[in-house]
Amino acid sequence: MTSRWPLPEPMRRALDLAAAAAVHDAVPIGAVVVKDGAIVAEAHNGPRECHDPTAHAEILAIRAAAQALGRDRLDGCDLWVTLEPCAMCAGAIVHARIARVYYAAPDPKGGAVEHGARVFDQPTALHRPEVYAGLGEAEAAAQLRSFFHQRR
Repeated sequence: MTSRWPLPEPMRRALDLAAAAAVHDAVPIGAVVVKDGAIVAEAHNGPRECHDPTAHAEILAIRAAAQALGRDRLDGCDLWVTLEPCAMCAGAIVHARIARVYYAAPDPKGGAVEHGARVFDQPTALHRPEVYAGLGEAEAAAQLRSFFHQRR
């Protein structure tokens, strides 16, 4: 899919990682953590590959960023991900204190940012990142449709 404007490099990388996930028979989701304009960590969805139901792309990227930066709080970091985060990932984003979340495609069934639990809007949320949706949405949605179409 093409866009009228070039995608920011972190979202382009997240989409490439999502494509790599599909090669490993994982739902095509990619995530990138950026600090001061540089990618510090990245991951693709890996529950099957890692034999770990919590190995979502966001969780793996957040863990890698925390290790790379040597801290548990990722203040000033941005998370770029190809699908709206689920409740588990949104909770991890809150605890990590991610400053901004950019996601490509909405997830009406499992998302928890714009849909479902709306984790960041809860009065008990200890932190509320800025959220930007829709960058790369067409390509991310096409990857997901293709992946699930091939499995039906």
